Amino acid sequence: MTAEPADGHTTGGATTAHAAPAATRVDTHLRQAAARLGGTPEAAREARLLLATVIGRSEAWLYAWPEAELDSVQAQRFHALIAGRAAGQPIAYLTGQRAFWSLDLCVTPDTLIPRPETELLVEWAIALANPEPTCRILELGTGSGAIALALAATAPGWQLTAVDSSPAALAVARANARRLGLHNLQWCASDWFAALNPRARFPLILANPPYLASDDPHLQQGDLRFEPRAALASGPAGLDALEHIIRTAPRHLTPGGHLLLEHGWTQGPAVRDRLQQAGFTAITT
Repeated sequence: MTAEPADGHTTGGATTAHAAPAATRVDTHLRQAAARLGGTPEAAREARLLLATVIGRSEAWLYAWPEAELDSVQAQRFHALIAGRAAGQPIAYLTGQRAFWSLDLCVTPDTLIPRPETELLVEWAIALANPEPTCRILELGTGSGAIALALAATAPGWQLTAVDSSPAALAVARANARRLGLHNLQWCASDWFAALNPRARFPLILANPPYLASDDPHLQQGDLRFEPRAALASGPAGLDALEHIIRTAPRHLTPGGHLLLEHGWTQGPAVRDRLQQAGFTAITT
């Protein structure tokens, strides 16, 4: 470059420099991000959620302060998240959070993303366990800990045992419990019942196991592409995990105990048939 000093003489030299990106308005970033995500109202909502995560503010704050400016680090992080979302990555993994029941949970790609329909399992468990102030409950395949944590938060007198075969998932579940201040839980690394004390008995066992067929086309669509396959698919008919749990659960249920299972929407007849074969009664879908 050349520069002209104050005395008017020209001095030659070579210089490299990176100009700091100019800070830009919140509303400008949101418009750009929403357009990249498709320009729909849902795209705008996702952009707001991701920006709120980056800057540690609420979405209401973004509405109130559209003229606020992002610094270069915030802008780069935000647009990196937008790029991930444009590539199909789940919002829950990008923000690291998912609401379930009344809890805000941390989630990672090592855990299944908790879904609203699984709250039905929690509702049924509460209805069955409510008469027992000190009920012992076993959850199989806990993942982020969503179900066990929801029950532990509902009744501090209940004792929850939650198992998962993934050490990484258990680490997430334990961290969620610590952050939420919940202590009435035990965590166990186990392939279903394998690592439990053979004499352990529970009045209530529940599970949201993998139940998609291994070739289910949904595994190549949407968020499922990014979630752990072992938490989603189980054999050619999606029934392998369910069948194992149904066969083994009677050894760990107290007399008159209950087994609650989430399964695929077309699997009701098959699951009822396996429960009947295993000697269960009062079967309800």
